[in-house]
Amino acid sequence: AATGGNNADLPEMCRKGDQEVPTAEIIKTSTILIAMPQFSATAPLFPHAKAPGKLRVGSMPGVAKFMEESGLSADYTKIGEKCKKLEAIFNQAIAAEVEFSTGHLCYFDLPLENKALVDDGLLHPERAGTPDGLSNLPAGEVFCVPNENPDSRTHGELPQRFGDDTVVYVVRNNRIVDVKGDGPEVEILREKFIADQGWQNIAEFAIGVNDKARVTGIVLEDEKAGFHWAYGRSDHFGGQCGVDKFNSPSNVIHQDVVYAKESPISCKKLDIIYPDDTRQTLIIDGTLQV
Repeated sequence: AATGGNNADLPEMCRKGDQEVPTAEIIKTSTILIAMPQFSATAPLFPHAKAPGKLRVGSMPGVAKFMEESGLSADYTKIGEKCKKLEAIFNQAIAAEVEFSTGHLCYFDLPLENKALVDDGLLHPERAGTPDGLSNLPAGEVFCVPNENPDSRTHGELPQRFGDDTVVYVVRNNRIVDVKGDGPEVEILREKFIADQGWQNIAEFAIGVNDKARVTGIVLEDEKAGFHWAYGRSDHFGGQCGVDKFNSPSNVIHQDVVYAKESPISCKKLDIIYPDDTRQTLIIDGTLQV
């Protein structure tokens, strides 16, 4: 009830014992903050983590006990090494093309500068006050915000499974312009995307590299197991879509959709495209190739 949705702004006041105190004051005077809410607080906490100071943030929405044996038990030194390799690839690429196990295709127009962000889970003290001062635990991904300008070449079809039904998001110029498919979810989602332009934004292109991550339907860990994208808010990653782009703060969302090897729909092939039009295949049948 405090926020109402993933990555909506935090309430102005919170409880500390029997007292109501400003949320910003609690954050400002903390050095370590662990957020374990129902809805993700990553977006509103990210600016605090990278601001000058000693704060480090572990964002853990929907965390479950079993993750102590899965994603949280990974060798984060090795994850850091994988992230460095992918970061270099992201920073050289201009685009990516993804083929899904359903046969759908989507082309992602990637920005040319300052694009790769890394979440390797290494929250050492020296990372406080930097963009690496927050981690979505269990961690292990490299991600970026696609080109969100009106001339963005991001286009194609992005499938998502709801039970036995497949919903397909139709994308043009980095925006979801229609929702196709069968089943009760289609009309509900179509109405939501038509009603709020903030929902239409393709906000993230990402690859998870945590080899201990399990796909269970909890996005927090699912996304660390393979390719994923997200729609909605992107300003916490340096993008253009913030709270002001939504009809109301209660409508703010940043929703990931995951295509790991064990997901209902997986990534059949992911190619990174370089400025000279050469390609490098990073994922085949859900398995990372680097």
